[in-house]
Amino acid sequence: MKNANTNTKMKKGLSEKSAKKRLIEFGYNEIPKKRATALYRLFKKVWSPIPWMIEAVAILSAIMRRWEDFTIIIILLFVNIFVDYFQESKALNALEALKKTLAKKTLVFRDGKFKEIEVKYLVPGDIIKLKIGDIVPADAKLIEGKYLEIDQSVLTGESLPVDKEVGDEVYSGSIVKIGEMLAEVTKTGMNTFFGKSAKLVGKAQQEEESHFQKAIIRVGNFLILFTASLAVLIMIFSILRHNSFLEDLQFILILIIASIPVALPTVLSVTMAIGAISIAKRKAIVTNLPAIEELAGVDILCSDKTGTLTQNRMSIGESVVYSQFTIKNLFSYAVLASSEENNDPIESPIFKYLENNFSDNDIDKCRQKKFIPFDPKRKRTEATIIDNEKEFVVAKGAPQVIKAMCEESIETKNFFDNVQKFADKGHRTLAVAVKNTGDTKFKCVGLISLFDPPRKDSKKIIRKVKKMGINIKMLTGDNHAIAVQIAKVLKIGANILDTSKFREKFSKKINTKSMALVESADGFSQVMPEDKYFIIDNLQKKNHLVAMTGDGVNDAPALQKADIGIAVSGATDVARAAADISLLAPGLMVIEHALKIARETFERMKGYAIFRIAETIRIILFITLSIIVFNFYPITAIMIIVLALLNDIPVMMIAYDNARIDDEPVRWNMREVLTVSTVLGVAGVISSFALFYWLQLQSYPILFIQTMLFVKLDVAGHSTLYLTRAGRYHFWHKPYPSLKFFLPAFGSRIIGTLIAVYGIFMTPIGWKFVGYMWLYAIVWWLLNDFIKVWTYKYLDNRKTK
Repeated sequence: MKNANTNTKMKKGLSEKSAKKRLIEFGYNEIPKKRATALYRLFKKVWSPIPWMIEAVAILSAIMRRWEDFTIIIILLFVNIFVDYFQESKALNALEALKKTLAKKTLVFRDGKFKEIEVKYLVPGDIIKLKIGDIVPADAKLIEGKYLEIDQSVLTGESLPVDKEVGDEVYSGSIVKIGEMLAEVTKTGMNTFFGKSAKLVGKAQQEEESHFQKAIIRVGNFLILFTASLAVLIMIFSILRHNSFLEDLQFILILIIASIPVALPTVLSVTMAIGAISIAKRKAIVTNLPAIEELAGVDILCSDKTGTLTQNRMSIGESVVYSQFTIKNLFSYAVLASSEENNDPIESPIFKYLENNFSDNDIDKCRQKKFIPFDPKRKRTEATIIDNEKEFVVAKGAPQVIKAMCEESIETKNFFDNVQKFADKGHRTLAVAVKNTGDTKFKCVGLISLFDPPRKDSKKIIRKVKKMGINIKMLTGDNHAIAVQIAKVLKIGANILDTSKFREKFSKKINTKSMALVESADGFSQVMPEDKYFIIDNLQKKNHLVAMTGDGVNDAPALQKADIGIAVSGATDVARAAADISLLAPGLMVIEHALKIARETFERMKGYAIFRIAETIRIILFITLSIIVFNFYPITAIMIIVLALLNDIPVMMIAYDNARIDDEPVRWNMREVLTVSTVLGVAGVISSFALFYWLQLQSYPILFIQTMLFVKLDVAGHSTLYLTRAGRYHFWHKPYPSLKFFLPAFGSRIIGTLIAVYGIFMTPIGWKFVGYMWLYAIVWWLLNDFIKVWTYKYLDNRKTK
């Protein structure tokens, strides 16, 4: 798409014929819909490691005509696929929400008259009319009229409306607060300022990759390689020994079913869903489940200032009065020089301050005879007031303008020193003056400073989040002085960078210098949407997990790019669609709770992942070595299926277990996960072979030995979960298991024991031998607990070296 060299004739505007030609040349004034087909996105869900494993087992089940297994496996596969597909579809709605925020129709001047057309048919060169309440439909240049007051906070993050006059640019998506002017369209569609935000949101979506998904893929890859290798070994030895190929194939099929973590994605998804429900009770909605896991590892929180850390409404700061005037006089005259019906964000707090602090004022006795509103050239408002037949004139506006209108009774240096003092604090200053009708000079009444105050809970939540090992960085479109002051008040830090200078220095190219500069900064001022994206990209390339809070269109690209996007209360639809978490209540206090829930949820998922890998190693390696070395099948095919059911179904309750909340951010350390699970798995194999050797020495029958080994594997399996849930600590350390988790897990061991005692599917062994097996399993369990803790200590020592 191109930018037009517009040269429209004002007398007639564009002709319809010319507009159609330009529409063909420049395209529709809309954000194009670029979305992969539903079929393609569904295909991607079935083309990854864990689905491959499940699909392979399903195919083998069909070949062997095991239709019950085939049906269950296919159901599990498609439930996982469609849940994932739904989550992805929701995320892609970010671009749709961007489109919905734009104006739908606008007044355009064509063929010598104004007509209303759909916004998407606007072309560069069109003349449009902008008036109060309008959403600017395209980037345009103001060409006729007095002035406009434009709210572009959702685009730039500026907390105050900006004044525009002839020759100035206005941006698509901003809102007209005051005034009426004609403008010539300069850019449409994706070439607009608004369109750049849409491009960045789309780019962020393409680059987005969950650390949770990476971890699952690595677990899947490990189990694929491990299981496939052992299956090949069994087949080789089966062929060499001239065993029945179909019988061995059937056994291997069952072995694969037991080893593949079919329930892994489901267990982890349920665990994250429980965390999301807990967060929802605190008025926050998680729209992307993997965000729970991502949030646990966040070590940097980038927060938008306006509307997030601050209240996005002006408040009265300090005031200064001159001569004989009082504070009451200052605010009374300021109100008389204002128009309440305009609902101007600068004037509203002045009205409120006077009403709250000086209820005995005599404003109601006064009448505005004439009112001249603010415009960018005069830089002041002015009103002629009648009070009991006494007439006087009041004015308020830019300090330098008001001072030039006043008598020389005030020392100039003192006046501008006060103005500078307020500016250094990031405050906006208004001067107020009054004169009697007929006088040539005004008398300066005083100065009023205004600022956007921090939210009441911002300072507290920043302190708490920092205690959790997370660094805070403030991003704002406001000027440098305002950013420095807010950062000082909230104790964010003193190193605030002016992004306009940063932008010029690096031209958006990421290198080691830009990454170091961004990483060391406490905040950034004068930030544009693409700057936020650039800042987050720098931090992510330094291996940080970044969360971003925001509320406006200008925040959408950064919210999408960040590992965790958090839309605050009152956020635009665009911000909510791009975010992973949406806050429903004002303030950020819920973020602290969400961080705790996320870290607790992560520990549950990590404990289950280690358990599941260890169990696979323990059972598959034991069976494989038994077949290869001793040509003995230690457990039957039906025992493997029962073990799989007893393991996977009850442990889903791990989602309700108590878990430790770490003091620092946590993320997947696959070296640690695989090492600990392998050590526990191999320890289990050793204990199983020790039992097998002793049982053979006693000359027990083969079927009896198989049942004894089944009980041992069942009891030891769930006992391992009690170890992995405790992480690097011993099992007796707090937090203890919850009853919702403990009872189902313990109950499944009882069921396994009863199956062995009463000979369901296998040879009965009696209570005496069951007691021996429980005692044996518990002894090894205690030993494994110390082995696990030593393994963690060994890994920690290696890390410090």
